[in-house]
Amino acid sequence: MPCRHCGAAAGRVRRLAGVAAPSLIVAPSLLAADFARLADEARVVEQDADWLHVDVMDNHFVPNLTIGLPVVQSLRKASDLPFDVHLMIEDPARWAPGYAEAGAYNVTFHAEACPDPVALARDLRAAGSLAGLAIDRDTPVEPYLDLLPHFDTLLIMTIKAGFGGQKFLPELLAKVRTARRHVNAGHLRLRIEVDGGIAEDTIAQAAEAGADAFVAGTAVYGADDPAAALRKLRRLAEQATTGETQATTGETRS
Repeated sequence: MPCRHCGAAAGRVRRLAGVAAPSLIVAPSLLAADFARLADEARVVEQDADWLHVDVMDNHFVPNLTIGLPVVQSLRKASDLPFDVHLMIEDPARWAPGYAEAGAYNVTFHAEACPDPVALARDLRAAGSLAGLAIDRDTPVEPYLDLLPHFDTLLIMTIKAGFGGQKFLPELLAKVRTARRHVNAGHLRLRIEVDGGIAEDTIAQAAEAGADAFVAGTAVYGADDPAAALRKLRRLAEQATTGETQATTGETRS
């Protein structure tokens, strides 16, 4: 069977060759999946997801403990999806390159945990992955805007990092709008990803604010049909961005 992710999985080639990437990314989060069946849960969304979001928590940076490098290495053998690894850990400079070496497509670490984000971004790229910078709920985005040319992804938390199933905080979309203006003004090639409370009633707001990558956990794995839920989320985001484009250009739908 042809792999619909093969172009995306070759992340370094895609970036360097300038091949067009999907306009929107939807990434189901394994944090909301059945941890006893992670490989099966990854396969459930294989044909509809763009990335598979993997939350790594160490019970130090955040008060929760999830999975680590050995599990990610094993899962890498079970799924063709590009892994979007979100490190909510202390000392990411020590641990993050290992996830890139394990085959993660994108490795994101928290600005709050890293004194030299640019150096770590450089190390991640050298190890073979894209580099992402995450901003937690209480962290302003403005001090990090000038660092964005060194990154491939900016992940803005729309909850407090650490636990799934939290209520979406719409006031945090102000950071997304700020980042989107900066990215557009500087013509940067950067994904703006949102994580936390993304569901059918919130994804359009995030898309309209300027996000183009969406992490959804409970909304996907809590549904009776995760693949169908994922497809609906994508449609809602696409509809929101289409409406935004038409409003900007003065076009109307027929």
